[in-house]
Amino acid sequence: MKIIFLDAKTIGEDMDLSGYETLGEVVKYDFSTPQEASQRVKDADVIIVNKVPVNEETIKTAENLKLVCVAATGTNNLDKEYLEQRGIAWRNVAGYSTECVTQHTFALLFYLLEHLPYYDEYVKSEKYVEDRIFTHFDKKFSELDKKTWGIIGMGAIGRRVAEAAKIFGCNVIYYSTSGKNNQPGYQRVELDELLEKSDIVSVHAPLTPETEGLMDKKAFEKMKKSAVFLNLGRGPIVVEQDLAEALKNGEIAAAGLDVLCVEPMSPENPLKEIKDSGKLLITPHIAWASVEARTRLVNTILNQIREFFIP
Repeated sequence: MKIIFLDAKTIGEDMDLSGYETLGEVVKYDFSTPQEASQRVKDADVIIVNKVPVNEETIKTAENLKLVCVAATGTNNLDKEYLEQRGIAWRNVAGYSTECVTQHTFALLFYLLEHLPYYDEYVKSEKYVEDRIFTHFDKKFSELDKKTWGIIGMGAIGRRVAEAAKIFGCNVIYYSTSGKNNQPGYQRVELDELLEKSDIVSVHAPLTPETEGLMDKKAFEKMKKSAVFLNLGRGPIVVEQDLAEALKNGEIAAAGLDVLCVEPMSPENPLKEIKDSGKLLITPHIAWASVEARTRLVNTILNQIREFFIP
């Protein structure tokens, strides 16, 4: 068996991939363009991808290909109709990053909610050295207790965020992007009601025709001026120009993002103009990427290949 990683660097160079060598020959490429992929998969039995598109252009030369493994939950990069025509199976990995994304959601929130960049700078600039009193609270912040947390997308990650938010005393409401998700113990509301009532709005939804551009100018205008917005779903769920304007105009208090419409960040991204870390925090799509989560991802894919070829 020949196993080819087309963009192995997206998993991390610190991951132990030696287990794959027990199954056959393993070839690892750091990155692959679609053109490079079509040459590299010619004799592959299994390909493992994260972001590389898998379609007729990239795998038409792969005559031996039997299985495509996606090192992620999302499968937007797969042409599933073409794979079905060819009789090629595919697998993705769900649930491996739930704890990590939940943790990162709160990391973004607390950074913004408690004005940590301001207080960090206050101390490091030595304004706190020999100050007149022991405390300094020019930037006021509030407790999470009794706040309303609105969740867009109540899947596995959304539910875990909801559980943690309740521990902090939040009233949790949610909007089902599919219109089909009913979660006992939480109030399901329409999007407009969620936006109007919530002190924190967090997105944990996949990118679908229903969610693309969901958070636009009209959506931000409905939110409280004191609200914090968090996106840990997919970048195109947010209209970035509209978010930039909402932050500049004070329509919402702050935003924390781990995903963008174009990744790595595009030079044209309007959010680049906002340099105030108290208003906007962007992390480079790392919410999924703890050591533990990536280890679960690698081990799950290894087991998927074993189960496929050795039932």
